[in-house]
Amino acid sequence: MQNLQMVDLYNQYLQIKDEVDTAMQKVIEKSAFINGYAVKDFADNLAKYVGTKHVIPCANGTDALQIAFSALDLPAHAEFIVPSFNYVAAVEVGAFLGYKPVFIESEADTYNLDASKIEEAITPHTKVIVAVHLFGQCADMDAVLAVAKKHNLYVIEDVAQAIGAVYTSKEGWAKRAGTMGHIGTTSFFPSKNLGCMGDGGAIFTDDDALAGKMRCIANHGQEVKYTYKMIGINSRLDTLQAALLDVKLKHLPAYIEKRQYAANYYDKFLASYPDFQTPARNPQSTHVFHQYTLKLSEKIDRTALQKHLQEKGVPTMIYYPSPLHLQEAYTYVGKVQGSLPIAEHLSKNVLSLPMHTEMTDEMLKYICEAVVRFIK
Repeated sequence: MQNLQMVDLYNQYLQIKDEVDTAMQKVIEKSAFINGYAVKDFADNLAKYVGTKHVIPCANGTDALQIAFSALDLPAHAEFIVPSFNYVAAVEVGAFLGYKPVFIESEADTYNLDASKIEEAITPHTKVIVAVHLFGQCADMDAVLAVAKKHNLYVIEDVAQAIGAVYTSKEGWAKRAGTMGHIGTTSFFPSKNLGCMGDGGAIFTDDDALAGKMRCIANHGQEVKYTYKMIGINSRLDTLQAALLDVKLKHLPAYIEKRQYAANYYDKFLASYPDFQTPARNPQSTHVFHQYTLKLSEKIDRTALQKHLQEKGVPTMIYYPSPLHLQEAYTYVGKVQGSLPIAEHLSKNVLSLPMHTEMTDEMLKYICEAVVRFIK
């Protein structure tokens, strides 16, 4: 058995090497490295896949969030609601632009934001809900959209970990992650389910006016060269990365199936061990398993378990070791230790196992046996 990795990008590449090499060689031959043909081709194909009218490629997922916030023309000191158990990107860009994050709880079993806590966090300054689809499945978008409509709030979906997931509403419609709110954002960081060989990102929307504004912001604030309509930034997906992503997009459904297979294997093996709580599924969302994250019982010493697994050659990661409301950069928000107990509990007790498209039954069996051996 080959060495275990959290994400095996090289062996994934080997499976599609000829397609990738051909696509990238074509870019080199045409030498259109900035805004070349492959950028538009990929954007068009991604729009068809996710089911949105507009895809605006950009340099990375954090830029995608910054452009999304910037396009909304929020008033000074606006507030946005966001889960504390989360990666920092959405919070930092909102705060960087002068807006105040209002942290809310997460669900103890799915790890996604607890939509039942949104309304109590709304103030006269609230303008945006950031719905982060964590670890690969959608948050409770029926509830998010209902509260947003009631209070006239924007919804930004952060779909960096859940591209391809499908949410089925109680009303009967089904949409992919990133296409339900006003704006969706994603990252193509190499380890993502749809990842490139560097940085990359994209923004989704069905709103023509927002799409035009976000394209303008991402292009130095210009619609016509050297004519600056608004203050913008320089954020673009380069052509080589777009060509690679266009190849991998064709394989994304198969990649999702492979991740789901691995997750189901973990589930079945670990189900009889209550000290390792497997990730719950939102029954309204498919799960594309960017991460497979266990919640450990209080009896398990996480550090000791990680050391045990490391000795067995099994890598692990902690997403995330501290909730954002307790991070030094965000203490000004006013949340203190104990104010969001579920987020704090998750940060102390979650552990992610290897999850990628090249996992074999032999690898999965070895990992699971190593995990349960810790308590035997």
